[in-house]
Amino acid sequence: MTTTPRQVQRVYLLLTLLTTLAASFIWGINTLFLLDAGLNNTEAFAANAFFSVGMVLFEVPTGVVADTRGRRFSFMLGAATLLVSTLLYLAMWELQAPFIGWAFASILLGLGFTFFSGATEAWLVDALGATGFSGNLETVFGRGQSVSGVAMLAGSVLGGIVAQLSTLGVPYVLRALILGVALGAAFLYMRDLGFTPKTGASTTDAVRDIARGSVDNGLRNRPVRWLMLAAPFTTGVGFYAFYAMQPYLLELYGDPNAYSIAGLAAAIVAGAQIVGGLSVPVVRRFFNLRTSAVLLAVALQTLFLIGLAVVGFNQDQLGQTAFYLAIGLLVLWALSGAIGGPIRQAFINGVIPGEQRATVLSFDSLMGSVGGAITQPVLGRVADTSGYAASYLVSGVINAFALPFVFLAQREQAPSDPMDRVEEVPTA
Repeated sequence: MTTTPRQVQRVYLLLTLLTTLAASFIWGINTLFLLDAGLNNTEAFAANAFFSVGMVLFEVPTGVVADTRGRRFSFMLGAATLLVSTLLYLAMWELQAPFIGWAFASILLGLGFTFFSGATEAWLVDALGATGFSGNLETVFGRGQSVSGVAMLAGSVLGGIVAQLSTLGVPYVLRALILGVALGAAFLYMRDLGFTPKTGASTTDAVRDIARGSVDNGLRNRPVRWLMLAAPFTTGVGFYAFYAMQPYLLELYGDPNAYSIAGLAAAIVAGAQIVGGLSVPVVRRFFNLRTSAVLLAVALQTLFLIGLAVVGFNQDQLGQTAFYLAIGLLVLWALSGAIGGPIRQAFINGVIPGEQRATVLSFDSLMGSVGGAITQPVLGRVADTSGYAASYLVSGVINAFALPFVFLAQREQAPSDPMDRVEEVPTA
């Protein structure tokens, strides 16, 4: 039973470890897997876009599930859905299925992740409040991100090595197995604390009340609104930049079959998450406002994406050096996002109440998914017609559009913005 803040954090870290490990077995080779299944770049990133479409369609409904039936119920349903959809992906790879099949399976994957997106974070924040937590939320989120980074590092490297030693399908089998373990862990250790599922009212009334409250505390909550409107640009570009890095690094490296090199992209992002998460307590000392840290992170990511484009445009002159420069820029891009992420989470959680927390957080995730659904096929098309370097240049331009929205969030002077504020977790 989770009855202390430390126990709550241990369960959160365990679930984060298992779900990220399961997911990351395929992160290093996912684009290669889709290309091996007979899709071209446009189709592969369109399949990824349908994953984002699934998240757009189901984010708020599954957030309502978490806010009515419980966060634990939502998490377990997500693990089960992801397990089934992962096996479907594997079957379609074996059958060289047409694109319509990949679109359907990707939407199903999106559904699975939406059960996680708001529920896990909402469970953590509410349970911490119920068990007397004192401290700053970004430190907790930073630890979670570091654990996620460790899992991602292990999973992505192992996934790339396993794929090279066997086939591109084996990492998907490993993913399904770990999802089964995560499902069991949630059943045994996850309990809803600081939150009571709505059982008295009808389902329709409960859904209506939560949906109305999520709008009031989301889009009508001005500080949250501006960060939500920034998400389509940063998250949408982030999806593409991460997955396109696999074939881009292979292109710069000069060996299209070096799957372990493709896994290196995911490993680098994982390492950045570890370092970024552990650095949050130190980094926060250099900023008076959380939005100032987020602003700097977004600006740096924009510059590093453009840098990746410049390296690609000059590959002939740089030779093998281009590969190592791209690695360095990828490290800096990932590190910027890894430091800004937990600080952004702390800002948003500090201004939304517990009763609609999962739904509001799901809506925030939905906004990012909208960006992913639009930008991935567009940027994939740019890659097909003009090359990966050009697609990273366009990515940097799109990412820059997030800056004005973060600035507007800063102007709202939200109570959760000051770094030195004593942490108070809003409850239901």
